[in-house]
Amino acid sequence: MKRVVSISLGSSTRDKVTEADFLGERFRLERVGTNGNLQKAAELIYELDGHVDCIGLGGMDRYLWLGDKRYAIRQVDRLARRAILSPVVDGSGLKHTLEPMVLQRLAEEGKVKFSGKRALLLSGVDRYGMAETLPRLGCEVIYGDLIYALGLPIALKSLSKVRLVGRTLLPVLCWLPMSFLYPTGSKQHKPPAKSRQVWLQQADIIAGDFLFLRRFLPDDLCGKTIITNTTTREDVQLLDRRRAQILVTTTPRLEGRSFGTNVMEGVLVVLSGQKPEELTEADYKSFIKRLDWKPEVEYLQSGGPSFTRQQG
Repeated sequence: MKRVVSISLGSSTRDKVTEADFLGERFRLERVGTNGNLQKAAELIYELDGHVDCIGLGGMDRYLWLGDKRYAIRQVDRLARRAILSPVVDGSGLKHTLEPMVLQRLAEEGKVKFSGKRALLLSGVDRYGMAETLPRLGCEVIYGDLIYALGLPIALKSLSKVRLVGRTLLPVLCWLPMSFLYPTGSKQHKPPAKSRQVWLQQADIIAGDFLFLRRFLPDDLCGKTIITNTTTREDVQLLDRRRAQILVTTTPRLEGRSFGTNVMEGVLVVLSGQKPEELTEADYKSFIKRLDWKPEVEYLQSGGPSFTRQQG
C-alpha cells in the first residue's frame, strides 16, 4: 500500500486517516496536525522520511507564485529539506492546474454562474490559477492578499495590481515566519477584526483556503457560493447554518472529507514515479483526466446539516 502523509501546522482536531484506490493502486492518506508547532512538524518529517511514499505540507506554503515565477518561503523550504528520501509537496503545483480546470468546468456545465458576479479571492498569490481564471469567466474580482494576509484595508481590484504588489512584497515576505502570513494552530480559531468581513459580505462568490476563510466568515452567508477545499462534515454544517447556497470543493471528497491539495498532489507524484519538480502542467492535466477528478458541488439548505451533493 502506498502511503501519503500530510504534516500540517493546523489543529490536530482535524486529523484524518482514510484509504482509497487510484488507478489500481491502494493508498493510505493521513493528515497529522501539529497545532502550530514547527519543531514537532520538523521532527515528524525527519521521522517519516524514507518510510512513506510522499510527505505533504499542510497549513503552510512552500512556494507562492506570480505567473511562472516561484517564490520560496524560507522557513517552510528549510522544513521541507528535512526530508532527503521521500518527496515533499505543498499542493501548489496541483492548485495551479486543477483549480482553473474546476472553474472552467463549473461555468461550462452551468453549476455556478460567474459572469456579472462579484468574487472575492482571499489570496491571489496562493491561488494564482484561480486569480487568472475568475476574471476570464466574467467576474468582478477583489483580491484579498493585503486584507487577509497582512491586515491592511486595501482591496486589490485587478490582477495587474496583484502582480505589482507581489513583485514588491514577496521577496521580503518570504523571509518572514509562515505564521505571519497564515494562521497556524490555535490562531486559526482566533476571531479577527470585524472590518475584514465587509468584503466577504459584499461578494457573491468567495474562493480560497477554508481554514483561512473560516476565521473571517460573517454570520450570514445567504445566497453565497463558496469555492474551497479541505472541508470536514462539521465545516459543511457550519456553512449550512450560515445560509451559504453552494459549496464547491475542488478536491475529491473521501469518507466525508475533502483532503488538501498537498495530499492529492502527493498521490499524483506517487502515481507518476517522478520527482515533484519533474511534473509539468501537462502531466497534472493528464492525471486529473485519467483519475476523473471532479469538483464536489453541494447545494446547502439553511436550518440544518442536510444537503444534496453532486459530482462533476
